[in-house]
Amino acid sequence: MTTAIADAAAFCTLLEEELGLHITPQDLDRPLDDVPEWDSVHLLRLVTVVENLMGRSVSVAGLLEAATFREMYDVVVRS
Repeated sequence: MTTAIADAAAFCTLLEEELGLHITPQDLDRPLDDVPEWDSVHLLRLVTVVENLMGRSVSVAGLLEAATFREMYDVVVRS
């Protein structure tokens, strides 16, 4: 795994720097429905950014099924 997404805190940094979402480690378990800024465009941007950083594909189906950012992080780590 790239050091850019070495842990959940780094994933939060990526969300802020690349998507403009201020998500702290404490917010990782918050339901995505409770994050007013989150939408499908952010999901597509996240896939693109993560795939470019990691040099491999990420499970879009897994990200679509995720209910929290922690679940998304887990998908990224497992992909």
